[in-house]
Amino acid sequence: MNYLPKSFIETPEGLLFAVVAEGLEAGKVRCFLRYVRNENGQWRKVQTDEANEFLAKNYPDYLFHSSEFDADLHAVSVEKIVKIHNPYVRLKELFTPRKRRDAIEKDCVALCKLFEKRYVELDELGVTGSILVGLQNESSDIDLICDNLNTFQQCRLAILELTLLGKLGLLSEQDWLESYARRDCDLSFEDYVWHEVRKSNKGLINGRKFDLSLVEMDKWGREKPVVIYQKLGEIQIEAKVIDDSRAFCYPAEFKISHPKIQSVVCFTATYVGQAENGETIEVSGQLEQDEFGNQRIVVGSSREARGEYIKVLN
Repeated sequence: MNYLPKSFIETPEGLLFAVVAEGLEAGKVRCFLRYVRNENGQWRKVQTDEANEFLAKNYPDYLFHSSEFDADLHAVSVEKIVKIHNPYVRLKELFTPRKRRDAIEKDCVALCKLFEKRYVELDELGVTGSILVGLQNESSDIDLICDNLNTFQQCRLAILELTLLGKLGLLSEQDWLESYARRDCDLSFEDYVWHEVRKSNKGLINGRKFDLSLVEMDKWGREKPVVIYQKLGEIQIEAKVIDDSRAFCYPAEFKISHPKIQSVVCFTATYVGQAENGETIEVSGQLEQDEFGNQRIVVGSSREARGEYIKVLN
């Protein structure tokens, strides 16, 4: 089984974890607690600090330090998983004949059909977030994912074209303010919006917000070499981007021109796709070095990534 980021796993205690890294480490799926089932059998969403405190008090075995990422995460042993929520299977379910669909499910299907008319292969799209686990409500957003870089770029182009044709809408200032508040990032509001607008991976379908992200996966289940990194401390630099080919991947990667540091790697969605070739960026994050002496800066070394950012210098 190839466990993929953006999927969800469920445990017998009534816990729902979002997978944050592909594959296994020490026989465990690296993830983060997102929902807890209460005494009435209903799911309740939990935020980062609450999730950590809840597990520390009730299920400390799910707290985990990843040697691969040198970071504190959550992790679940394979034998403790009672259900896997697969984004690609879930999206296919939305297209199966059914008498009733709620408003968000209908909007999700409508959006995918617009992509399909632009020759996007729907088999390479999935849906995550609240829709994936059936916990959406009237105010929920649509979180689509794509497992192929070329298809992802095709979708970005489709979003631009469909917006120009008026079939998709632009986010309002209030939408951006709400998004900015959720991200709680280390950029000004103006900088945040400037970077986000040009990514062309967000919009409105029937007035509902949607977001598209890239999650590449190894469909053949091959083992990938594990590179162990050691944290060297906080760092802030300016550098020119020389390779943005994996800017939208997970994790995002920006190769930079620097005498010692080879790349910037980003694990937080806020800064995915943040810069393009030839642009000079200001980066604040954690400097890491592997066993061969290769150095990189990690942005998103913690879930909140406070004090860590990527900003294009205009």
